[in-house]
Amino acid sequence: MKKVRIDFAPPSLARGVLWASRPTWAVVLMLAATGVTLVLACTGLQRQQRGLEQLRTMVRIPTQAPPPGVVAARPPVPEAQAGAVNAAVLQLNLPWRALHDAVQAGTPANIALLALEPDAKKSTVRITAEAKSSDDMIAYVEQLQKVEWFSAVSLARHEINDQDPNRPIRFQLDAQWRETQ
Repeated sequence: MKKVRIDFAPPSLARGVLWASRPTWAVVLMLAATGVTLVLACTGLQRQQRGLEQLRTMVRIPTQAPPPGVVAARPPVPEAQAGAVNAAVLQLNLPWRALHDAVQAGTPANIALLALEPDAKKSTVRITAEAKSSDDMIAYVEQLQKVEWFSAVSLARHEINDQDPNRPIRFQLDAQWRETQ
């Protein structure tokens, strides 16, 4: 037979606590633990905030941003630094791919390219190369003059390498590319 619970007393808080079931007590204990944890976390955050406010007053960091529409004064950029930044941007905006493609299109197999040194300010490139003979060198200069990307190509210097048994001619060309490319 099942146990019957008969209670004729009026309902009250004490009676509700007395007759509460175990799952109810488990929920109440979990809620109490969560509340204690939240209180501890809030007090920790308040301590951190007080510490930051003390640090701000020591360092004198402004807590408010300037009102909208008011531009904060920036220190002027030194002339040398501005020039260096502009030169770097100019060098980064150099048309590398087009320059490489133009030089490669005008270079025959019998010419060995050693260096490409572009100068973005002057829109020029200095090409250092080697050829087996002076005829190959002159033909290369003429070939680069026919490339549409370059407006002017000139031989800057040349020398014969006597230490090498093949005696190649090492030369430098200055080529100016067109600005509209």
